[in-house]
Amino acid sequence: MSSASCASQSGMSRADWFSAIIVIVVWGLNFVVMKWGLDTLSPLLLCALRFVAASLPFLLFVRPPKNLSWGLLAAYGLVQGVGQFGLLFAGMKMGMPAGMASVVLQTQAFITMLLAAVMLGEKPQRWQWLGLTIAIGGLILIGAAHGDGAADMTLLGFVLTVGAAAMWAGSNLLTRVAAKQGSYEPVSFIVWTSVFPIAPLLGLSVWLEGGDAVLAQLQQVGARELGVIAYLALLSTLLGYGLWTRLLQRYAASTVAPLSLLVPVIGLLSAMVLLGEFPSGVQWLGTVGVLLGMMVNQFGGRWMRR
Repeated sequence: MSSASCASQSGMSRADWFSAIIVIVVWGLNFVVMKWGLDTLSPLLLCALRFVAASLPFLLFVRPPKNLSWGLLAAYGLVQGVGQFGLLFAGMKMGMPAGMASVVLQTQAFITMLLAAVMLGEKPQRWQWLGLTIAIGGLILIGAAHGDGAADMTLLGFVLTVGAAAMWAGSNLLTRVAAKQGSYEPVSFIVWTSVFPIAPLLGLSVWLEGGDAVLAQLQQVGARELGVIAYLALLSTLLGYGLWTRLLQRYAASTVAPLSLLVPVIGLLSAMVLLGEFPSGVQWLGTVGVLLGMMVNQFGGRWMRR
C-alpha cells in the first residue's frame, strides 16, 4: 500500500494540517495583495516582477528538473505566467473585485475537466457534469451582476478572469504531461518555469505602455511594492506551491483537493475586511452556485456510492 493511501486512511497529521492552513490563508489573501500592487504598478509589469523574484535569485542554487524537456518548461511558464497571471492581473486592474476573482478563478477545475475530455480522452462522470451545470449557472449570475453592489465589477474584468481560469486549466494539462515524462521536484519546476514569462511580460508592458512609463513605475517602487512582489513570489508561488505539492505527495488527492474550496472563502472574507468589497445579493447567489458546483464535482461520486 502506498504511503499516500496509508496517510489518507489514518488522517492528516497536525503538522500537515498546519501546512494546509498556511497554504489556504496565503492563497486566499493573495487576491487582496494583488489589488494593493495594482494600485501603483501596471498588470503586466507587476506580473513580470513577480516571476523575476520567483526565479532569478534562485537559479544558481536550484537545478533544472532532470526528466523534463525545455520545451515543456517553456510552454508551462508561458501558459501560466503570461496567460493565467497576465490575464488575472489585467482583469483585476480592469475592475474585477478581489473576492469575486478568487471565486471565478476556481472554475479552472471545470475547464480542466472539459479540456481533458477533448484532448486526453478522459470521460467525466455524471456528477461532474451536474457540478459543471450548477457552477455555470453561478458564473452566469456573477457575470450578469457586473456594476451591481459594493463589489463593483466590470464585464471586461469578469471576462479576463474567466480567460485566466482557462489558461490555468491549460497549465494543469501541461502538468499532467510533465508527470508522464518523469518525477520532478516541485520547487525546481516552478523556479525554472518562472524564467520564461519574464521577457514576454516586460516586452508587452513596454509595447503597450511605453518605455518611459515602465521606467517611471520602476523608479517609484518602494517598500509597499517590494512587499507585494515578495508575497506573490515567495509566499504565494514558492511556499504555497511547495507545501501543496508535498501534501499531494503524502496523502490521497481526495483528501487534499477539497481543501482548495476554502481558498475563495478566505478571498471573499479578506476582501471584505481589507478592501471593503461587499458583494451584492446576486453575486452572493452566484458564488454559492460556483462553490456548490465544485462540491458536487469533488464529492458527488462519494455521495452516489452512499
